[in-house]
This record gives sequence, structure tokens and C-alpha cells, in this order.
Amino acid sequence: MSLITSIRRYASTAFRWQKGRQDTGYDKMLLFTARWPLPFDSYLICYPDGSEIPPHTDPVKAGKHYRLNIILKSSRAGGEFVCATPLFATKHIKLFRPDACEHSVTRVKGGSRYVLSVGWVRSNDNDVPG
Repeated sequence: MSLITSIRRYASTAFRWQKGRQDTGYDKMLLFTARWPLPFDSYLICYPDGSEIPPHTDPVKAGKHYRLNIILKSSRAGGEFVCATPLFATKHIKLFRPDACEHSVTRVKGGSRYVLSVGWVRSNDNDVPG
């Protein structure tokens, strides 16, 4: 893909609300993305009242997928991130491998939940010391 095509694609989707992939009621806004030197994306995610994400994984074609979620605003109830084996987790920070760990979000109740989500993929070559 050419640089011009990449810029046009980014400009047509960035900073605009889009429906989430899970078709469960959440919305996402692409903030920044790049394919080099480390492929990454960053989104603002809004989980409106009543939305939830069922358990799933996010496979990648090659490498290891990492995601850092920072909870900017919690709902009054529900909206809990569920992942059995996060790499790091506090009340507002979740670092996990979405390709390797099934994860979900419980039903949001009593207001919206907002999350800043940054994801990247490391090639397996980057994991070999050398």
C-alpha cells in the first residue's frame, strides 16, 4: 500500500465514531495508527449503557498482539474487563495479550464507560535475544 493510500485511509476513518467489531453496542474512534516501525493502533472506545463484549480472542496473522487499556471513565455498575491472565492489571489499567487470553466486558449499567486502548503486534523475530 502506498503512503498516499495509507494517509487517505487514515484521514477517512480517524477521529470519527464507528461501530465496534463485536456488534454489541460499543463505539470506537481511531486516534492514531502506524505500520512501522512497530504496527500499532489507538482508539477511544465508548461502551454505552447496556453494551457488553462477549468472551473472545483477537487473533493476529503473525507475531504477538498486546493491548493496553486505560479506563478513563467507569460506568456506575458493570463494565468490568474480564481476562484470566492479564500481563498487568489495576483498577484503571489493563495490559494483556488479546490473541492469547480470552477476554470480555460485562454489561455496562448506569452510564457510559470510556477507554483509551492502544494495541501493537510484535513479530516473533523481536522476541529472540540477539
